[in-house]
Amino acid sequence: MRTYLVVIDETDEARLALRFASRRAAKTGGALHILALVEQADFVAWGGVQATMEEEARVRAEELVTAAAGSIFEEMGMRPAITVKSGDAIEVVKAMLAEHPEIAALVLGSAAQGAPGPLIAHFTGINAGTLPCPVMVIPGSLSAESIDELS
Repeated sequence: MRTYLVVIDETDEARLALRFASRRAAKTGGALHILALVEQADFVAWGGVQATMEEEARVRAEELVTAAAGSIFEEMGMRPAITVKSGDAIEVVKAMLAEHPEIAALVLGSAAQGAPGPLIAHFTGINAGTLPCPVMVIPGSLSAESIDELS
């Protein structure tokens, strides 16, 4: 089954990418896989403090992805797969693509202004030709209505 992998965080552009991917999956008879990345805490001298910071980040990511999945199920009747992982974002996405050959497209959201984030810069740059699937970059300047028309 054609699966759209969308990487989300708490930004508006991530919500637009999720909207596009979920609608595209529904219209093509595909599936949706939501990936939330846990921010790694900067090194802290006291391990307990660092562990607490990382656990709080994981809980926030899990809450974010659970809410997103609930909204998609409510609106479209689709139950997306959910993954929450910590680690280097680029390496985590590369591993996901390698582990899941059913992924037909990587869907990323780009901010309406400013430079692209590290995922877009990496996966659309010199490494784009090595990917097992296309990358879809959803501009943050699009409206929800535009996303609905395009998907």
